[in-house]
Formats: sequence, C-alpha cells, structure tokens
Amino acid sequence: METTYYDDDDTLVIRLSDKPIVREVSQDWHTHVSYAVDGSVVETVILEAARIGVWPLQIQHRVAA
Repeated sequence: METTYYDDDDTLVIRLSDKPIVREVSQDWHTHVSYAVDGSVVETVILEAARIGVWPLQIQHRVAA
C-alpha cells in the first residue's frame, strides 16, 4: 500500500495494488475508486482531503484480542 498526498491540489491518493486500472467510479464529489479487471480495489483518490478532514491521517495501533 502506498499513500501520497499532493499539497498543491489537496489530493490524497491511496494505492492498494499494482494491478492495472480498468474502471473508475465516482462515489461522490470527493471520493473516486479505481478497480482492477477482477473487481478488486486498486486505488482510492480523495479530493480536498485536508479541507474535509481526512488528511493528515490519524494512525492508531491496536493489539488483537
């Protein structure tokens, strides 16, 4: 997984796989999801990430029960 934030555009890109993208779907104005041929999610792009409060990421580490 690779996470990239572009300051100039306020865009957050979360890349989950190296598979080629064959389909992209807009969930709403801010969220766009890209899929591989097998239906798995390859990438999620969030527009205006800092403005809507999803950047910076807040990471919490937990111990499994």
